Amino acid sequence: MQGVRAAVALRSTDHYAGDGPASPGRPTVAAFDFDGTLTDSGSVFPFLVSLRGAWPVLRAVVRLSPELVRAAITGGQAADHVKERLFTRLLGGLPIDEVDRRSAAFAHRHLQRHLRDDTRRRLEWHRRQGHHIVVVSASPECYVMPAGEELGVNGVVATRLAVGGGGLLTGGYEGKNCRGAEKYARLVVYLRSRGLLSNGGGEQPVLWAYGNSRGDLRLLNAADHGVDAGRLGPLGRLRRFPRLSAVAASARGRGDADHVA
Repeated sequence: MQGVRAAVALRSTDHYAGDGPASPGRPTVAAFDFDGTLTDSGSVFPFLVSLRGAWPVLRAVVRLSPELVRAAITGGQAADHVKERLFTRLLGGLPIDEVDRRSAAFAHRHLQRHLRDDTRRRLEWHRRQGHHIVVVSASPECYVMPAGEELGVNGVVATRLAVGGGGLLTGGYEGKNCRGAEKYARLVVYLRSRGLLSNGGGEQPVLWAYGNSRGDLRLLNAADHGVDAGRLGPLGRLRRFPRLSAVAASARGRGDADHVA
């Protein structure tokens, strides 16, 4: 929790309205969630099926079904724990070199099929403004990283899978699952490592954050501009944040359309 407390300074104290420019020389960071935000669906189960096949994944899901149901309802540590157990069952013992190679192929296929046009256009808007773009995801880094490279973002922060002896995956996490408070804390570490976030006050970057679920709530609360990219609208957990469609419409209304040719 120390990293989370230290991250409070990430929020700017100099808010500005709308999509206008920040003060001169002040960096702007755009952090995008992956599943359900940049893409239109989850990626973890398709990824596991791509590596292990449908039947092994189905058997693992059946065995863990009580925990999976409980995690879907309560979220939090229960979700982190059962996700790690699922990974241990299905990924433990796989060679990391093979996983990396197959993960890159999966990332390409997944983006081809599931990349959302509206968030892609918004990402391109940030790119045209010269903003630093980061994908921040609870999904495994082994495929979120190549997906980020294909999207042309500046960096990726995601859940890391631990590698044991002989270059084999243990199935467990290296560190923590990158969701909730951990997602925010990991972004802070990333920004500091690249000189975008000061340790001792001074001007901090303007932060835009895009998410679609309760796992993104901590990040959006910390941002200068949190944006709800979910599909549930007033029924979603992020309903108090402006909708992606409204933010994009505001940009178009100023003549700064977020479409790309």
